[in-house]
Amino acid sequence: MFKTLSSLPKTVWLIGFISLVNDSASEMLYPLMPLYLASVLMAGPKAIGIIEGVAEATSSLFKLVSGVIVDRTKNTKVWIVFGYLLAGMGRPLIAFASSWLGVLLIRFTDRLGKGLRSSPRDALLAESVPASHRGITYGLHRSMDNAGAVIGPLLAAYLLAINVPLKEIFLWAVIPGAITVGLALCLKDPPREKLTSGPTRFTWSLNGMPVEFKRYLVAVGLFALSNSSDMFLLLRARELGVPQEQIPLLWACISLITTVFGTPLSALSDRFSRKYFIAIAWGAYALIYTAMSYSDLTIAWLFGIFALYGLFKAATEGVEKALVADLAPKGLTGTAFGWFNLCSGIMLLPASLIFGWLYESTGPTSAFLFSGLCSGLAVLLLVFWVFKPKIVASETL
Repeated sequence: MFKTLSSLPKTVWLIGFISLVNDSASEMLYPLMPLYLASVLMAGPKAIGIIEGVAEATSSLFKLVSGVIVDRTKNTKVWIVFGYLLAGMGRPLIAFASSWLGVLLIRFTDRLGKGLRSSPRDALLAESVPASHRGITYGLHRSMDNAGAVIGPLLAAYLLAINVPLKEIFLWAVIPGAITVGLALCLKDPPREKLTSGPTRFTWSLNGMPVEFKRYLVAVGLFALSNSSDMFLLLRARELGVPQEQIPLLWACISLITTVFGTPLSALSDRFSRKYFIAIAWGAYALIYTAMSYSDLTIAWLFGIFALYGLFKAATEGVEKALVADLAPKGLTGTAFGWFNLCSGIMLLPASLIFGWLYESTGPTSAFLFSGLCSGLAVLLLVFWVFKPKIVASETL
């Protein structure tokens, strides 16, 4: 594995380092968001559901837009730079928000930037390595991304420990945001073959995509319906007795585990079935959310559950994307990632709205059990339907 890592091109490592710095800013603020909304802006679970649902749905829609455009223009750098610029400008403004509606607008801008950069970045990674190194490439990227998600919460915990007000912590995000944009400007698009048969047709459709990819999108969408905002996990942990100053440390624990195990688990998927890697991880997610429905969990149990959640993320974040690259036809990689990101993200709007409504109206037990049920059904689809043999050549969804 280490020999393969050392042979990866500079572009892969630079993208990974960009994500590390960017996530150190993003994840410094993320675990503080539910605390800020609840204690400063007096917003409840329903408001959190609306904010995160709208933000992630926006990100998902623009991931498709940017992916399709990249396949046509063959220019990834401009979208990556602009995406990081929007996020870097938006995050510090949360300090000036006077209501949860203001936070919603800022999160919209932040996720718009994520939407514009994600599919072009994923396509650039796919074009930078051979197919046999896709798993380890996406795993390395996710590990470096999550390394930033370790640094960020630790910084947040330190700033809280020395009694820095929540509002001031949001302003610190401007520094890594500026560094991220500067690093993104150093990226270079790889040389591409000149088109000999005219420009690639601009299309939003799934025509030309294999039936396995279309089915995979259905399973991803159903799983995403269970995958509401992680803010609810942090809110639940706080309600079950985890002290406020330990919430960022709990989030850092998840990210540390994902960082350590993301690359080796993704590398294993280059040798074994990606489908079963994902299915086992989705099954673990179902168990995690079912466990979180119980109200008698001790803090020790919570840290154990959150550690398992870190392993779930390590086993899926890179492997899911590697499977997209495997299934994508040549010349449609950006569009394939756009559709994957859309399906995995657009369902976060109903997921967060439903979860937030259940959480506030009927209690956390029903909300977490709902997510556990949806993720369990997604596992069954992935294992028994997605890669089902074709009956006829013209088979469609």
